[in-house]
Amino acid sequence: MSTLVHYDPFRNFRVLQNEINRLFDRDLDDAAGQMTQWPLRVDIREDEHQIVLKADVPGMEQKDIKVNVDNGRLTISGERMFDDEQHKDHYQRVERPFGRFSRTFQLTNTTDVSKIAASYKNGVLEIVLPKLEEAKPRAIQVQVH
Repeated sequence: MSTLVHYDPFRNFRVLQNEINRLFDRDLDDAAGQMTQWPLRVDIREDEHQIVLKADVPGMEQKDIKVNVDNGRLTISGERMFDDEQHKDHYQRVERPFGRFSRTFQLTNTTDVSKIAASYKNGVLEIVLPKLEEAKPRAIQVQVH
């Protein structure tokens, strides 16, 4: 008795596509030009007084996150370690990202670098970039003669 085997001529192409997708799910480390293990995703909002940047860094301790300002650039970096090295070989799937991350942002010339503040709560890093007083919009009274 013979067995029928389903032949899929595109199987190898799908495997290749999955590998390419996996490769491009990583981001370039802005500082070193190397691949990071996971991309740092951020939300940025702006009003007339400040720019606020929020980044999700779940499962990390505050001491493992670095925020640096140098030469008009803000860099957020750190490393999340794999938390179960003892059973590493027994995992069937690992989807939660770990490893190094880094993201750099060019600051505007309206940012008051001396007043930048960062806080970390419930896995969310918030960085407040206040604007310089002279950069804030102001109303000018028009005199009529």
